[in-house]
Amino acid sequence: MIKNFLNKYSDAGILFLRIGIGFSFIFVHGWGKIMGGPELWGKIGGSMANMGITFAPVFWGFMASISEFGGGILILLGLFTRPASAFMAFTMLVAFMQHTSKLDPWNRAIYPMEMFAVFMALLFIGAGKYSIDALISKKK
Repeated sequence: MIKNFLNKYSDAGILFLRIGIGFSFIFVHGWGKIMGGPELWGKIGGSMANMGITFAPVFWGFMASISEFGGGILILLGLFTRPASAFMAFTMLVAFMQHTSKLDPWNRAIYPMEMFAVFMALLFIGAGKYSIDALISKKK
């Protein structure tokens, strides 16, 4: 009985996930980085050196900030969820590599890896039926 109920409302679970992750990335992660300006963007973008990309750290930091803020908005709304999840997964992978290269404590390094897994899951699952993506696909 419980299994049937949960299966019937699995899209509600995806909605709750999107709301939680979306708000987190909009207000906790993305907004502060966007408002940090070029100085913070340069520090964030320096993480790309872990992947052999050493040019334009301010640009890469800005892109990471926009990815987290804009991606959070898109995931919250369920709009372009799969492309947004791909960008967010890449951003989290870079963050994970940055933390591990600095030999940060594992409890700091694991969060980006957990979010990488969440965004990869959303990439495969999609936004669910309670989303703008679902409304768009119905109109086709």
